[in-house]
Amino acid sequence: MTKEQILKDIAKNLVEMEPERVVELCNEALNLGILPEEIIDNGLIAGMDEVGNLYEEEEYFVPEVLICADALYAGLDVVKPHITTEDATKPIKVVIGVVQGDTHDIGKNLVKIMMGASGIDVHDLGRDVPLEQFIEKAEEIEADFIGMSTLMTTTMDGMEKVIKMLEEKGLRNKYKVFIGGGPISQSFADKIGADIYTNTANEAVRRVKEVYGGL
Repeated sequence: MTKEQILKDIAKNLVEMEPERVVELCNEALNLGILPEEIIDNGLIAGMDEVGNLYEEEEYFVPEVLICADALYAGLDVVKPHITTEDATKPIKVVIGVVQGDTHDIGKNLVKIMMGASGIDVHDLGRDVPLEQFIEKAEEIEADFIGMSTLMTTTMDGMEKVIKMLEEKGLRNKYKVFIGGGPISQSFADKIGADIYTNTANEAVRRVKEVYGGL
């Protein structure tokens, strides 16, 4: 089996929710001498990108995404021990959570899954997060991005408060802020000074990577 074929098969079996086969193929790829980073980028993450597309097209839903994520993590468990420290690149660090007053976290959880699957280091604060915690955690882990979501119009202003708190502390230029959720729009993001607005998890991953690449 050629390198290209085995990497395609890893992606295909991940999309088809076959974790055991993904593990077998990852082991085969390592035995063929394929670099762990190639297996991750061109096999596992390529498959998860397709899962994200299927979710956006409403062919897959949250349960399917979760099963595919399990297949991804099973593959990563095989491959990651073979990455040498010198080869490991510094991951993008993201703090995410649902703003104070809101407990709706399905969308946030999906972003967490998709970002983690794409190699982003995600620190999830959960839901109903006190606004100060976004900044405290970002400072603690030296994050690159702060992400906030809400499904309630009554808690939207919490996002603006976090941005103002960053400004007051002289930290606004240190972090890129991305926001999302049912009532959120690009115009609202522009109004409060957020750096990124997305309405899907897959788009959030793409935009964060694009912005990080431009820093």
